[in-house]
Amino acid sequence: MIENQDRLISATPKDEEQSFDSTLRPKRMAEFVGQQKIKNNLKVFIEAAQKRKEPMEHLLLHGPAGIGKTTLANIIASEMGVNIRTTSGPAIEKAGDIAAVLTNLEDDDVLFIDEIHRMNRIVEEVLYPAMEDFALDIMIGKGPSAKSLRLDLPRFTIIGATTRVGMLSSPLRDRFGSLHRLDFYSDTDIEKILKRSARILDVEMETVGAAEIAKRSRRTPRIANRLLKRIRDYAQVKADGIITMDVTDNALKMLEVDELGLDEVDRKLLQTMIEKFNGGPVGLQSLAAVASEESETVEEVYEPFLLQMGFIVRTPKGRVVTEKAYSHLGIKYNQKQQEKLF
Repeated sequence: MIENQDRLISATPKDEEQSFDSTLRPKRMAEFVGQQKIKNNLKVFIEAAQKRKEPMEHLLLHGPAGIGKTTLANIIASEMGVNIRTTSGPAIEKAGDIAAVLTNLEDDDVLFIDEIHRMNRIVEEVLYPAMEDFALDIMIGKGPSAKSLRLDLPRFTIIGATTRVGMLSSPLRDRFGSLHRLDFYSDTDIEKILKRSARILDVEMETVGAAEIAKRSRRTPRIANRLLKRIRDYAQVKADGIITMDVTDNALKMLEVDELGLDEVDRKLLQTMIEKFNGGPVGLQSLAAVASEESETVEEVYEPFLLQMGFIVRTPKGRVVTEKAYSHLGIKYNQKQQEKLF
């Protein structure tokens, strides 16, 4: 069994990090590092909406966890000078829940729905007229005497965020005016984020220290900031409070994060695929069973970075460990394994 409790390099937010994350999150578009094409597009959309004195079109932000979807939603509301209301797909269980949220909105408000792919279909159907016509259809009474009543809603903007855009139904996806995919960051951009965070946290960090953290942060801002926080603690207790190359290396060794950003869980997953399945191909369900996780967790948490790094590939028959992963783990590679990739 592979344990996934309190993974340091998981991009999933932890409850105790909410205040920490909110402190480090940029508040304006000019402070947001990376995702330049998306920022350029959003600047145009925001300025155009302001000139027309209208709310922005509904937009959908999708991509891996921890790369800034929530931050961008808050920045958009800030740049538009409007209020933002936040909820999530799992929190909206029935039609009455979304109706209560929508009727409490004011003109030009932004409604941010995180994990929108986890919203149930009945709730989605309530959203359709709300997104298109700014109206809410409700049923009064039951049986033959039931009547449909349409309530007008204020003009508002829905910003949806999801890690799995393919799970959204076509009718819901088509009602968003624009879709933007946020991708993993470059090491250079992660360094800039780390330096900004270090200034906010009032911790001294050498350039080489920032570069080393960036290299091991899985190109994800949330993970980079989490590593910075833990390394800051190590520097204050074990060193003189300055984050140097040596301090960073020693701290991350203690935390079992290797030079490419893999932790013990990642390495165990790869080793299990090699030892129990001869490197693959392994079906998603089998992999999830071995990891003692839900298949969605394997797809959303484990796989993205391993795929990006080229440690596994997806084939029609299942997941296969690559020669690069064997080399990284120091395990002898069987040449016949290469044939399974095709």
